[in-house]
Amino acid sequence: MLPPCRSPQAVLTFVFKELPMDTGTVTSSTATTASAASSAASKNPSTPVVSSDFETFLKMLTAQMQNQDPLDPLDSADYATQLATFSSVEQQVLTNDLLTDLTAALTNSSFKEMGAWIDRKVLADAPVYFNGNPVVMRPEYADGVNSAKLVVKNDSGAAVQTLALDMSDPMVAWAGLGSDGTQLASGTYSFSIQSYTDGVLKSESPAQVYNPVIEVRQVGDAIKLTLSDGSEVDAEEITAVR
Repeated sequence: MLPPCRSPQAVLTFVFKELPMDTGTVTSSTATTASAASSAASKNPSTPVVSSDFETFLKMLTAQMQNQDPLDPLDSADYATQLATFSSVEQQVLTNDLLTDLTAALTNSSFKEMGAWIDRKVLADAPVYFNGNPVVMRPEYADGVNSAKLVVKNDSGAAVQTLALDMSDPMVAWAGLGSDGTQLASGTYSFSIQSYTDGVLKSESPAQVYNPVIEVRQVGDAIKLTLSDGSEVDAEEITAVR
């Protein structure tokens, strides 16, 4: 109880001196609280980190209110701003976690679905292992050209065949037969499309070929398909399956 003989100024000074103003104690208490929260989170991984951080924030805010200067207290609007800021950060963290979980779920789902692609043929820009069965491709021609040729190369990169193409056909089947009608040797072959305008070569680009899938692998967030020649392509690069 305050002595009745003191003036209002003395009373205010007395109250100010009696309040705990040791900022070092506040810092120590905050550090201890944060350390305890971190330790609890590490011992119990199932405890949400955001929840632990929010409890720490509330304890720090309480300590701030208890140890503020009574002659210059913190405005209530400042408290509201601090709470709103933490709430915004908390929601962002939760949103990021949710997006990460959704991405992982979609990736795992896609990987399981693409397992059904094994032994099926996908359209890709890659060499093909030829074993006597026709190789089917979808040629793409440069704009404004009026003729095209298919160039076939063996695994050493040497051209073994050049065939004229009918540009009205959306798909081409290469039978693997030489000029004398005999079948070419089994092995890996690559294909390219040469586009011409009035007999002048305008461009040459790899052909999109239907290639058998022999393996599906997940590499991080990407799904890789191993094709008949042993090469790998990203699943996102596939434009057709048959």
